[in-house]
Amino acid sequence: MLKERIDIETIDGQLFEIKIIEPEDSKPASFTHYLHNHKNGVSQFYKKDALSFVKQILKKEYPNEQITQEFAEEALQYLIFDFNKSIPFPAPEKPKFKFIDLFAGIGGFRLAFQNLKGKCVFTSEWDKYSKQTYKANFGEIPFGDITKPETKNYIPDNFDVLCAGFPCQAFSIAGRRGGFEDTRGTLFFDVAEIIKNKKPKAIFLENVKGLRNHDKGKTLATILNVLREDLNYYVPEPQILNAKDFGVPQNRERIFIVGFRKDLGITDFQYPKPTDKNAVLDDILEQEEVSVKYYLSTTYLQTLKNHRARHESKGNGFGYEIIPNDGTANAVVCGGMGRERNLVYDDRLTNFKPITNITGKVNREGIRKMTPREWARLQGFPDDFKIVVSDAQAYKQFGNSVAVPAIQATAEKIIEKLNCK
Repeated sequence: MLKERIDIETIDGQLFEIKIIEPEDSKPASFTHYLHNHKNGVSQFYKKDALSFVKQILKKEYPNEQITQEFAEEALQYLIFDFNKSIPFPAPEKPKFKFIDLFAGIGGFRLAFQNLKGKCVFTSEWDKYSKQTYKANFGEIPFGDITKPETKNYIPDNFDVLCAGFPCQAFSIAGRRGGFEDTRGTLFFDVAEIIKNKKPKAIFLENVKGLRNHDKGKTLATILNVLREDLNYYVPEPQILNAKDFGVPQNRERIFIVGFRKDLGITDFQYPKPTDKNAVLDDILEQEEVSVKYYLSTTYLQTLKNHRARHESKGNGFGYEIIPNDGTANAVVCGGMGRERNLVYDDRLTNFKPITNITGKVNREGIRKMTPREWARLQGFPDDFKIVVSDAQAYKQFGNSVAVPAIQATAEKIIEKLNCK
């Protein structure tokens, strides 16, 4: 069983603590989604399970009391009071549109769209550690596996934008036209199914640059065919955007796919142009001395040097890389691996005593890994974004996330089109 907590301060100042969360239990997610949506009509999709969850908790708190429906509803209303005040990144007070966040990770899409006055009305993410980070920053527990019909049943109607940074999978399309049915068994099929059933005004999909040439271009061709022909969306040619063109010093190229429901009459769309702000690595580095645990050991550093030398002798370019302070970082990698491609020089270390088990001594050349906070900044996350997991999980989460500034620049173009119709 996955143990987590939801701590909410009640109207009388008491701490309402919930410790009963199981990975496949949708009630905690329904509870937090209800708290976020009690004013906008979306709460009807979550109220039944939210009440059931509150009853479950009250029975544990007051085992000798009869917990009536009225008592549970009253308790639920108390919990709503001032709920947003305890959330680091609350929804806007007067939202202009609604969106859903699929394959949400730690909320990069959500940050971008909330910054544009959007209200998130449904979230799903299967990774339990990403859920912890998402809850800590947005006060909401994402629903789980979006491939399950019971999870899809919680998605409300009448939202404006569907956001999804879905994983890429190959489709079996040999001898067929590459339509909706041909995507079965892939995660894109689940996205397409939701679009088909809910018909949002706009869609915004993000994926790795390699999607363009994946399976000799057949995968992207199938996706576009489904969106344009089967689902009846206007989808301009997808575009590859680089995070470094939008104010963060990271060379990260990703393919963006935007679409609009054809009945809206939108027949043109321009992706955002690069901004004038050219950031460099020094803009995101820690201002104070960082822990010795981020500095490479002499043994590991020598291993990296030997590894690069072997590849160079064969004419290969692979190896560790130290990014200059006036340079641009390589893409932070999905899964959090490849930190040796983004090493930095930092000679401020004063305590060379290791605090982790390393082979050899701490190197005296000032070579260290970037910290998770620096990776967060490379992705455009603000410094008050909470990191509540281990370093290993944090690297993985930021590596798998989206570059918020590039997402927000594109989202702004989408909202402009929706507002003019």
